[in-house]
Amino acid sequence: MIIHLQTERFILRDLIETDVDGFYELDSDPEVHRYLGNEPVSDKQKLLDVIKYVHQQYINNGIGRWAIIDKATNEFIGWTGLKLVKENINNQTNYYDLGYRLIRKYWGKGIATETAKASIDYGFNVLKLKEIIATIHCDNVASNNVAKKLGFEFVETFDFDGDLHNWYKLENI
Repeated sequence: MIIHLQTERFILRDLIETDVDGFYELDSDPEVHRYLGNEPVSDKQKLLDVIKYVHQQYINNGIGRWAIIDKATNEFIGWTGLKLVKENINNQTNYYDLGYRLIRKYWGKGIATETAKASIDYGFNVLKLKEIIATIHCDNVASNNVAKKLGFEFVETFDFDGDLHNWYKLENI
């Protein structure tokens, strides 16, 4: 297990197989998946496959989403971080996407903002990225607010799998 960053309250580290129960609590919740295509997970094996997939991203791309672990309780809170997107989304490829997803009981506590900020700092200061993108469902008010709070600039609205999403950009100045 590799710890990449620490914030005041959290450890950001590689996802590991023992995160599967917390990951299941996160991704089996229909409310968490409200703006993600409404396909909550019902099988922990699928999540173990996701963890393996993310590990391959660490190897292939040098980056991938990280587990958020509460320093005080050692509990899995969700995930955050950057991902190299190689697929064509909104006519863009090979960009670094900021993402975050939290177990519902942790919503509204500033966790997404705190851990996403650390991920952005890592992207700009360690990876030396020129820009980071965030794509967020238009109706997801909380996530759109996090992006704005972090300084992301709204670029445009686009259709992604039949739903309108906002495309945001943050440049390393």
